[in-house]
Formats: sequence, structure tokens, C-alpha cells
Amino acid sequence: MPSPEKPPAAAVPAEAGPARTAEHPLSRLREFTEARIGLGRSGAGLPTAARLDFAEAHARARDAVHSAFEAAAIAAELDAAGHPTLCVASEAETRATYLRRPDLGRRLSSRSRETLEAVPGAPFDLAVVVADGLSATAVNGHGATVALGLLAALPPSWNIAPVVIAEGARVALADPIGEALSARLALILIGERPGLSAANSLGAYLTFGPRPGRADAERNCVSNIRPGGLRPEVAGRKLADLVVRAAELGRSGTALKDDADDRLEVAGAAAPALSGDASG
Repeated sequence: MPSPEKPPAAAVPAEAGPARTAEHPLSRLREFTEARIGLGRSGAGLPTAARLDFAEAHARARDAVHSAFEAAAIAAELDAAGHPTLCVASEAETRATYLRRPDLGRRLSSRSRETLEAVPGAPFDLAVVVADGLSATAVNGHGATVALGLLAALPPSWNIAPVVIAEGARVALADPIGEALSARLALILIGERPGLSAANSLGAYLTFGPRPGRADAERNCVSNIRPGGLRPEVAGRKLADLVVRAAELGRSGTALKDDADDRLEVAGAAAPALSGDASG
């Protein structure tokens, strides 16, 4: 029995096919921020591209925490610019110990303390510390740049201690370092805890009258120092202004207002532009 003829296939319009995904209403804002916005949706979850991007960002953050501290390279760059350096360490002897025992990262090793106490020229007006913290990636990338910008903008009459390169450091390690050097002020540049938007962010913490036991409220913090935030070449000048103000007023922390940008505008000078500024 002959098989019935199949009906002719229906003509398919040229424009038919998978529906185009509408642009997310926040997608344009992503051009102006590294925050994780406008990621879209696939069913009840994220699109594949957003999930892969998240995994990559998380891997970069983990790598930053465990990255090697290039202390010798940083010291060489500072020495070449005419700033002597000293290398010290906390009581956290390994990276694993450092991550498990934050308290040891705040204590200066006895050998390092002896080294600092023997430095001639004390007392000093300022001790600058460059430390690995939780992101050696950040310090390796722009720690020396910020330190050099800061030192170049300080009053030439100041007595500055040799720059201290500290390994296994937490923020409060600047306190025993400043005390051992008999420094009036201590400023530590340290790698900040990596996030999913930035794994190379550097933080700066300033303390007047450094000594063990200082509270966080007695420090000033300037954070997000990186090419995508507060540019390293701008941060040095901003920090120098803050350091000078702390010396003039004899205080830091909540008792010291960071009004550098306001005072520059009052004086008729343009405030330092951040990388996201239209004037950048």
C-alpha cells in the first residue's frame, strides 16, 4: 500500500529562532563600577558566564592571600630611590600560622625588635612600614609606588626612619615597630583582605604615638588604593597630607578628620582625582 505523502513543511520566517535576551537594566551601570551588579538570571540561578566570572574572581582572591611577598624587590626599588630599608618579621613564622593566628601577626619577633632598636638616628618623626598583609599581590604591585609618593611629599626637615619591610604582618604590627624605632608616627601600607571585585587593594593605617595596645579607633585608614580605586600615585600625596596634619595636631584616629580634599578646594587647588572621576 503506497504511503501517504507527507504534507509540505511550513515555511519558517527568516527572523524566527531563539528569542534575543533582553539587556539587563543595570548592565550599563557595570561600565562605571566593578561591583557585581546586573548579572542576569537563568531560571532560578545565574547565567553560565556570571557563574564562571564568580569562580574566577574567587580564585584570584585565594591566590592573592597565598601569593609570595616580593620583599627583596620592594626593598631594591626603595633603596634605588635613596630610601634605606630594613626587613623584619612578625611572630607568625609561616603563612599557615599567620592565617590561623592573627595575634601572632601583630607581634614583632624578638630578633626584629633588636634590629630596630639598634637603628641609629632615633627618635624619628615617622616610621613607614610596607607589609604583606592578606594580599601580597597588592603590595607587590603598588606598595613601593605609594611609599615613594608619600616620602617625596613629606617636609624635607623631617627625620624619617628607614622604611621597614614587614612579613607576616597584621595592621597592629606597626605599633611595636614604631615603638622600637622611637617614632612619633607610624604608617603601615598593607595588603587588604581580597574581595570578589578586587584582589589587589592596598590599605594605609596611620597611628600617632605607636605602641602595643593601641585601639583601632586610634588609627586613620585610607583604603582601596589600587589602579581601579584611589590611584597609587595620588594616594602618596593624600597620605602625606594626613601624616602632616596628625603631627601638627598631635593625634590620629577618630580625633583626626581626613579633610585633605576639602582644604585643597578651599585653597583653590583641584582635589586629587580618583580613577573613576571624569577629570581623571
